[in-house]
Amino acid sequence: MITLYAAGPAFGLPEGSPYVTKTEIHLKMAGLWYEKVLAHPHLSPKGQLPWIDDDGIKVADSTFIRAYIERSYGVDLDAGLSKAQRGQAWAIERMVENHLGWASCHFRFFDDDNFAKGPARWFDGLPDEARADAIDGLLGAVQTNLKAVGIGRHSPDEIVELGAWSLTALSEMLGGSSFMMGHRPTSVDAIVFAMLAQILTPFFDSPLRRRAEALPNLVGFAERMMAGYYPEFAPEVRVAA
Repeated sequence: MITLYAAGPAFGLPEGSPYVTKTEIHLKMAGLWYEKVLAHPHLSPKGQLPWIDDDGIKVADSTFIRAYIERSYGVDLDAGLSKAQRGQAWAIERMVENHLGWASCHFRFFDDDNFAKGPARWFDGLPDEARADAIDGLLGAVQTNLKAVGIGRHSPDEIVELGAWSLTALSEMLGGSSFMMGHRPTSVDAIVFAMLAQILTPFFDSPLRRRAEALPNLVGFAERMMAGYYPEFAPEVRVAA
């Protein structure tokens, strides 16, 4: 039995972490049994979620978990894709994780209303002074990361434009297909869906969410993936008419 260490349901979504969602869908795609356990990132071998424990073998980071799953269980989540398509899928994954995800992060942590009802609640059980210190520490760490990757050096309007360019690119690549690489889901659909779900959830409002809502094929893609892999949450991601 594989144990998947996760953040748990949050924000009207099956997972608060898009990277846990990515790994969980990969496990489902591979048809593997697993147990999902809530855990704190500091317990992870790499200090982040997700990680898995497969009968004593610990693997951290969603990308390396996928590689482990495929190597250890003889599955290919991209079966049927050409070498060029596999390269395109990798490029899409990097754009989503290393660009769009950081743009989304900005509006989660540095929009006061979103932060107050989202990440700030992680510290509700702490005394007031300790809670304030923990929040300051979290915001400082996130700001440092955002500046390190470049997104945090831009104005909010510029960050919206950067994120919107990635959303538009995804929309153009998806076109009229059901999934990113055609008419069946492959590995890249897991992270594209995971990040879109974080952006589209009605729990948070942001200009990036409104840009995503204006791309009907991306909304439809997110709804298909939610219905296919988390049917109990499917109504939550639907954008109100």
